[in-house]
Amino acid sequence: MQSVDHLPPSATAQPASASLNYGGDAAGLICGYLLGADAAPQEIDSAQAAQWLAGQQAGGTAPQGQFLWLHFNLSHAQAVRWMQRHADLPEAFFDALKDRSVSTRIERDDDTLIAVLNDAHFDFAFEPSDIATLWTSVAPHLMVTGRTRALRSVDALRTTVRSGNAPCSSVALLAELMRTQASGLVDIVRGVTQRIDDVEDALLAGRLDHKRARLGVLRRLLVRLQRLLAPEPAALFRLLQHPPAWMGTDDAQELRDSTEEFSVVLRDMQGLQERIKLLQEEIAASVQEANSRSLFVLTVVTVLALPINILAGLFGMNVGGVPLADNGHGFWIIVAVVAAFTAVAGWLTLRDARDR
Repeated sequence: MQSVDHLPPSATAQPASASLNYGGDAAGLICGYLLGADAAPQEIDSAQAAQWLAGQQAGGTAPQGQFLWLHFNLSHAQAVRWMQRHADLPEAFFDALKDRSVSTRIERDDDTLIAVLNDAHFDFAFEPSDIATLWTSVAPHLMVTGRTRALRSVDALRTTVRSGNAPCSSVALLAELMRTQASGLVDIVRGVTQRIDDVEDALLAGRLDHKRARLGVLRRLLVRLQRLLAPEPAALFRLLQHPPAWMGTDDAQELRDSTEEFSVVLRDMQGLQERIKLLQEEIAASVQEANSRSLFVLTVVTVLALPINILAGLFGMNVGGVPLADNGHGFWIIVAVVAAFTAVAGWLTLRDARDR
């Protein structure tokens, strides 16, 4: 087998736009790296990756600990075709691409790990819709990731690998990706906490405005994150109990530790949900109290206006026998009667309010 180090100069030349092409090359490959424990990460394109994989499938041997990471843009029409033609991925991976269930999980398919992860968009704006899925296949010599939208954690992992701090195995790279996701979730939790603090300060200051709607958006975001990002415990337990033969003990422990970091962040999210729920209830109580005060004022005005409306209606009828029609002081007598009734009605209303 020809290793990448021994490919012709034309094949090993780095494309000038490779590091800037976020949409992928002709095969939909966003980035590719040849990694190993004793060598610096080497960036390769889809043609070099196809040649390296062909050598592996033909029975060639790569240097000890060397493996390939390929990251694809699944929105590209050629991405899936390239993987089917060159990567020799299991059918379970392509079935996962078509599956509508996108909950976070890591499963074993023979000697390959199939992971479905969820992550925040690169331009995350604290909206429930700013979450997308990352599909991953992990084998001893190859890790393939694919997404349809630019994601934060993969971009951060790409930066880490390019800086020369790449893990020394494909499973360790997957664990590093999950730890990067957990770190991104911590940033999201901090951002949500800051927004909740602002809403709480506004509530204490009596400036309700539209803060209840903002809390609803944040709560939906946390619920969606918790539902999508929490790893399925059953699948993870089965994997850790019966890992592939090629997975070392250290790699299994790294994978276990990375999932535990997820659990800590998810507990923090649950606490924030409870806090948002309490704030929503307090805001709802404040709104209800304000509405009750408005209704009470309206009731008082209606009760105070009731005597004068009744008497005005009675004395305004064009019929004979209207009392005090010929009395020179009739107007003032009626005003006194109306004032007396209004005072009594107002006293009764305020007394009932004080009793409540």
